[in-house]
Amino acid sequence: MITHHPSLLRLRAPLPAGLRHGTSHALLFTAAAYSPPPPPLRLLPLRVAAGGASPVGPDGGNRATPPPLGAAALDFARSNFLPLALIGGMTLGLLDPTLGCLAHKYSLSKYSTFGIFIISVMAFSCIGLTLRTKELGAALQAWPAGLFGLGSILLFTPFLAQFLVQIQFFPREFITGLAMFCCMPTTLSSGVTLTQLAGGNSALALAMTVISNLLGIMFVPLSLAKYIGTGAGVSLPTKELFRSLVNTLLIPLILGKVARETSKGIAEFVDGNRQGFSVLSAVLLSLVPWIQVSRSRSLLLSVKPKAFAVIVTIGVLLHLALLAFNATTLQVLSCLKQKEESVFARKEYARAVILVASQKTLPVLVAVVEQLGGALGESGLLVIPCVAAHINQIIIDSILVNWWRKRDQRSTNAK
Repeated sequence: MITHHPSLLRLRAPLPAGLRHGTSHALLFTAAAYSPPPPPLRLLPLRVAAGGASPVGPDGGNRATPPPLGAAALDFARSNFLPLALIGGMTLGLLDPTLGCLAHKYSLSKYSTFGIFIISVMAFSCIGLTLRTKELGAALQAWPAGLFGLGSILLFTPFLAQFLVQIQFFPREFITGLAMFCCMPTTLSSGVTLTQLAGGNSALALAMTVISNLLGIMFVPLSLAKYIGTGAGVSLPTKELFRSLVNTLLIPLILGKVARETSKGIAEFVDGNRQGFSVLSAVLLSLVPWIQVSRSRSLLLSVKPKAFAVIVTIGVLLHLALLAFNATTLQVLSCLKQKEESVFARKEYARAVILVASQKTLPVLVAVVEQLGGALGESGLLVIPCVAAHINQIIIDSILVNWWRKRDQRSTNAK
């Protein structure tokens, strides 16, 4: 899910042929483009980031007239489609909840989550085909870094949930939703795409993404029961959660993989229309806030704006804490091996782990909330802070990637 987002980030470089159409819902609309090791990267003015042209050319002279306002707006919408879709879904639910409530009646959000995972596995396969043998071999050598990343995703961040639920907050569901978000595996695709943009090892990022989401089928129900259910004094249906995650995560992943591998026509169609599938994935994800806000509209309207601002701030601080923890721990681990360079110290591995291990996925959370059926509170109030946290983690990580790339460029120029 990414959009290097309403912020001013735009990586202006041609995308390699194998990756030209984006990868998956969370990552496609974030960077305007991806470049292998770097042309110079800069933070662009809003006008340029929105698709216009800078009025001053490289030689200091005047440039051609910028594109019309409509074209600039369309370009901005394409580059930021996912966050705009999520915000649009919430807005629509607030304005008129009728259709959203009808969609909930027919369990549309369950089907949308199922579809997101099928599309995601197609994207995973596409990314895998573009990885070089050298990258795959390097990822295998970096297994200690990958193991740490999985431990951070599935063990450390869920452990933080028990401290979040101790915070006294109204409405209670806001803080409970963020605590549940901590127990989720990593994002399905944005971590991998950001790793590519940052010059990290894509194979390692992809391996952590796939493994954490598969292991999450077992870890998520156990983490929720231990860290949230116990704290809330609620007995969560662990077996039902496990079954639900198998149906909404594992089965569509298997179906998508089988369809791609057994039918050359399907594989070629998906590869040739990856941008369209990315848009479809983003639309399916945007159904989540639309339906949940529609269901909880009356309660949401009774919440004070200050509560929304505070919970968004807590979500931002939580993501910054995860980034700091992962970066600091890797630094400490890299100092333990003195004779040769540690895998934890290698830039391409460290960046992959920091990005992937610090993000959390929204679709799995939605599947869990649907299955709980209100056991931890009103579904809409649980999901809304997680939607905001999901968007914010992409913005923050986009800024981080942009900083890394500029630093790399300065280092290259200094040589």
